[in-house]
Amino acid sequence: MKFTLDWLHDHLETDATLDMICDTLNRIGLEVEEVIDPAAKLAGFEVAEIIATEQHPDADRLKICTVQSGQGEQKLVCGAPNARAGLKGILANEGAVIPANGMVLGKAKIRGVESRGMMCSLAELELSEDHDGIIELPDTATIGTPAAEALGNHGFSVDPVIEIAITPNRPDCLGVRGIARDLAAAGLGILKADPVQAASSNFESDIKINVATPDCPVFAGRVVRGLTNGVSPDWLSARLQAIGQRPINTLVDITNYISFDRGRPLHVYDVTTLSGVVTARAGQAGEKFTALDDESYEIDENDCVIADDKSVLGFGGVMGGVASGASTTTTEVLVESAWFEPIAIANTGRRHGIDSDARYRFERGVDPQTVLSGLDQAVQMITELCGGEVSSLIQAGEVPDRQQVIAFDPARVKSLTGIDLTDDNIADILLRLGFDVTRQAEKWQVKAPSWRPDIHGSADLVEEVTRIYGLDNVPSVPLPSDANITQAIQTPEQTRTALARRVMAGSGLTEAVTWSFIAEPVALKFGGHPGLKLANPISSELSNMRPSLLPGLLQAAGRNVARGLSDFGLFEVGQVFTDATPGGQETVVAALRYGHAKPRDWSGKAEPLNLFSIKADALTLLAAYGVQAEALQVLRDAPDWYHPGQSGVLCRDPRTPLARFGALHPALLKDFDVAGPVMVCEIFPMAIPLPKKKPSRSKPVLSISPYQAVRRDFAFEVAADLPADKLIKAARGADKKLISNVTLFDAFTGVPGGQGALEAGMKSLAIEVTLSPMDATLTDAEIEAVADKVIQAVEKATGGKLRR
Repeated sequence: MKFTLDWLHDHLETDATLDMICDTLNRIGLEVEEVIDPAAKLAGFEVAEIIATEQHPDADRLKICTVQSGQGEQKLVCGAPNARAGLKGILANEGAVIPANGMVLGKAKIRGVESRGMMCSLAELELSEDHDGIIELPDTATIGTPAAEALGNHGFSVDPVIEIAITPNRPDCLGVRGIARDLAAAGLGILKADPVQAASSNFESDIKINVATPDCPVFAGRVVRGLTNGVSPDWLSARLQAIGQRPINTLVDITNYISFDRGRPLHVYDVTTLSGVVTARAGQAGEKFTALDDESYEIDENDCVIADDKSVLGFGGVMGGVASGASTTTTEVLVESAWFEPIAIANTGRRHGIDSDARYRFERGVDPQTVLSGLDQAVQMITELCGGEVSSLIQAGEVPDRQQVIAFDPARVKSLTGIDLTDDNIADILLRLGFDVTRQAEKWQVKAPSWRPDIHGSADLVEEVTRIYGLDNVPSVPLPSDANITQAIQTPEQTRTALARRVMAGSGLTEAVTWSFIAEPVALKFGGHPGLKLANPISSELSNMRPSLLPGLLQAAGRNVARGLSDFGLFEVGQVFTDATPGGQETVVAALRYGHAKPRDWSGKAEPLNLFSIKADALTLLAAYGVQAEALQVLRDAPDWYHPGQSGVLCRDPRTPLARFGALHPALLKDFDVAGPVMVCEIFPMAIPLPKKKPSRSKPVLSISPYQAVRRDFAFEVAADLPADKLIKAARGADKKLISNVTLFDAFTGVPGGQGALEAGMKSLAIEVTLSPMDATLTDAEIEAVADKVIQAVEKATGGKLRR
């Protein structure tokens, strides 16, 4: 919402400065977005007179002008067609900044002739779009007068323009008078009496109007005949131009002016274009009309239109039509003032993509009581500026009464805000804002003014009192502290979800967020349940709830590969759905790696990804959840979408998997058009048992052996299908007190008949066993004893034998 300072002074009697006005607007919730002061831009400009001209010797269209300014005579080169001796205009002196383009004016040579200064056009000073010639001021203009003063004295707007942000709940401030009312209530001045008087009629019009839709409960109008339409007076054009509105003709400019002055949209129809009764009704299929924006619109049955017996004249409350609009030849008009339901106007505007000032106001809520007062203001201005005589009132329907009476306890002001005001202070603020207050012993009866459709309850009244009193006066009170709060704020699921994001990002993976819906064929490939199909899907490709996070990550990987990304990792934390029951969803962490574990560089070739790369990601997150890797079993029964020979399941109990990892099945990658291999893992945070609230016994946080560790290597010949972790687990359990770590460092199958050949169906697994004594340095005998235990434990658990 834009308005000029002098426009505000039409409604507000105040001595406040521009800065004080802006500060008060911000304080009462009408945020000032920008202040444009044209006068500040005109520093360095003054009135000057061209006292002589001569033709430029090297340019037919240029003249050399001798100019008299407040600083004396100077010569400049001018190309304006109206440059002539005796013309008084605006001179830009050296050092002045041209508002239109920001150019700093300096001394220059134009076609060999020195030029000092420039005579300016209206466009160059951003006062209008007219750039055909330099400004011509009346002969009464005084040479040397500052440009801002001279232009203001001769009909040009150089007044500061204030732009404020209007929240949707304040339609009353979409008019200058509403803003003035709020400023007066805030103590910045006195709201002037309304100068609009009830219109007097000179004749009865033959035009009839009607309402035939609940979207327009009241439609009023008056006919003005014998008028002369034309160019608006300077003051009216200047005000509209200052706020960015293009003057069209006097009749249209008057309706635009009242829209910004009172927040009351109006429309004028050329009576000669009307046929029969003018009706506000619902649209009919097949109707169309050309609006004032020169666009043709097909009408919907849900639209509220204004129509006569012949055709549609326009969308009610949104935009009128070209055919019935007022032109410079119009001599008789019907002035329309109506009230429309906000939701109907909003729907029509959205449906047809029309953004107009009328729609902007009606969909937020125009004051119903301005139906008649706005009409009176319009005919008053029309007769003053265009002449003519006014008909009696033509009205269909009744002005709706939307004012609410609210039971209000003034003590709520203090209870909600902490502001300690007397009842008299509270009542005074409400009265200044236009509320009708009836003070009673228990609760007041407060009637909201017709221009405040946003007031519905006592909390709204408290808000009004608070913003006028001043939000900066609300005391700052700390919230009470409660030392008895012992419960965790986050649930275990929330804690583990946040931890997963930190850990996976720390592992070099990038978080992805994918759809919770996937196509049914994809869902079935990942074990989807038939009952998870949506009844009303967004599209056929988003028809089922996802049973796994992997489809979304795989599709994201495919898009990245298609764009040339070669090595990357993604992860996602989200819900998966196993069935349609309330408990059939689970939080899962999934990760995907594509490309190489180590890219090619000067130190060697690229190293391809393998399942151990992704297994490390799963183990890293499980370790963050407190799960020890040595306590886990590795099983081979991964789901069908994993590669059967390159995948595994991590668990403590085979019935409860904690994670799955491995390569995706090649056939699945082919369906997704992604060249493999692609390594993925899925971790199930909520499958991990929660730690006990009270541990049964305390354990040291860190235990380090003070003695030298001892390492011994063993190689065992075992069955080829034996899982290596079974051997490792057996070796670790041989002496839990001394053995701190067991690692596999070699796996060998051998060549039949060759050196070191193994029996058919056998393989060799070599392990390193670390002994960490806590009490004393181990002797050779103790070391040998532990080695024997390891050999016996492995042979017993695996059926293998030590290789000699």
